[in-house]
Amino acid sequence: ETSLDIASMCATSTKVFVLEVMGRHAGWIAAAGGLAGEGEGEPPHLIIFPEIAFNRKAVMARVEESVKQNGYCVIVVSEGARYEDGTFLADAGNTDAFGHRQLGGVAPTLAGMIKQDLGYKYHWAVADYLQRAARHLASKTDVEQAYAVGREAVTLALAGKNSMMPAIRRISQSPYQWDVISAPLAQIANQEKFMPRDFISESGFAITQACRDYLSPLIQGEDFPPFENGLPKVAKLKLAKVDQKLPTFTL
Repeated sequence: ETSLDIASMCATSTKVFVLEVMGRHAGWIAAAGGLAGEGEGEPPHLIIFPEIAFNRKAVMARVEESVKQNGYCVIVVSEGARYEDGTFLADAGNTDAFGHRQLGGVAPTLAGMIKQDLGYKYHWAVADYLQRAARHLASKTDVEQAYAVGREAVTLALAGKNSMMPAIRRISQSPYQWDVISAPLAQIANQEKFMPRDFISESGFAITQACRDYLSPLIQGEDFPPFENGLPKVAKLKLAKVDQKLPTFTL
C-alpha cells in the first residue's frame, strides 16, 4: 500500500520509501516483505537483511538504479542491519535490561544516507508494534496455528509437563501440511534461527524462490475478526487467576 502511494507521487515528489521492520539478528520479517512483489521491478526493490553486511556504496548504487528504472525505490530494512564489523547502523550507544544494544532507528539513518549521497526526497516509517498487534490482517494459516499452539500449551500444563514449548512442524511443503509437537524449552529459548543463505539472492538485496516457497503458505487464507462500529471486536478476557499446578521453575 505504501508502495502504491510512492508510485503515485514519484514523478514530482518522493522517490524513496524506507520501511523498518523487526529483526535484530535474523531477517525473517524483512524477507516476508519480499512477498509483496512478484514481478520484475515490483517493490520492495531492496531488502536489507541483518545476515548480509551493509555496504553503503552497493546499497546506494542499487537505490539509484531502481529510481532510474522504476521512478522510485521501496526499501525494507531490518532493525538489525549492520556493517561488516558487526556494528549496527542505528546503534544508539546504550544497552537494555537484557544487555542488548539499544537501536536508535535504522530507517531514518538509512534515509539520511540516501539524502546525503543521492539527494532524493524520501519518507520512512517504523512498523514496530503494529507488526504483532495487527490481528485483523492475520492469515487463516496464522490464526489456525496460533490456536493450535495455545491448545497444546494448555495440554502440556495439565499433564504436568514443565520446561516444554509447543512447536510447529512442517510435514509437507506442497501441499502445505503441519502439526504441533512439544520441544524442550532449553533448545529454543535464547536460540536464533537465521535466514539460510539460499533464501537470500546472490546480490543480497532480495529473497529467492526457495524463500518465497517457504514463506508463502504462512500467509494463505483470510480470517477476519468480527467488526463493530468499524472497529475490530476484541475479546475481553476475565484474567481470573488459577491455582498453581506446576512446580516453581528454577534455572
